[in-house]
Amino acid sequence: MEKQLSSNGAGQNGLNFFQTSIFLALIIGMPFCTFKYLFGTLAVRYGWQYHHNPVLILGWVVIVWAGVDFLMNLVRIYLNLQRREAVIEFCLIAQLGRMIRRPSLFLTIDTFLSFAIICFVLWSGWIKDLRPYETYMWYGATTVNLMGLALVNIWTEFWINSDRRKSLISKQ
Repeated sequence: MEKQLSSNGAGQNGLNFFQTSIFLALIIGMPFCTFKYLFGTLAVRYGWQYHHNPVLILGWVVIVWAGVDFLMNLVRIYLNLQRREAVIEFCLIAQLGRMIRRPSLFLTIDTFLSFAIICFVLWSGWIKDLRPYETYMWYGATTVNLMGLALVNIWTEFWINSDRRKSLISKQ
């Protein structure tokens, strides 16, 4: 179950906010859904253009996968706002992992696949085939994801202050 939020929604030292479904869905889940959706869209275009049915089918499967994950993230946000326990995972793959009591492992697999999709779109050159509005979706997802994670690192370091801890340890 998620950690309880304090009355200001931030928890102790503000760190708990970075562990809420709201924050995680917005900076990780939704951007990953965007990358999956755009990849699926590109695969469908490629499959149609080159009459390659396996890629076409893969594209539609990934679009559906992105849509399901998007809805699951919205549910997680809603449940968090209602201060209710999360009854589902952030994504379909983690939900499958929940069946064998390993949702975190399967969530990392989903993360790996999302990064693989990002790398494929970049290195294959497919990124140049995004339409202008899709390019802005890609930019937005990248910005939110990277800047959100950077913010977590800054905020965590501010409260944990590992530099001070290292100096205290070295003096012992």
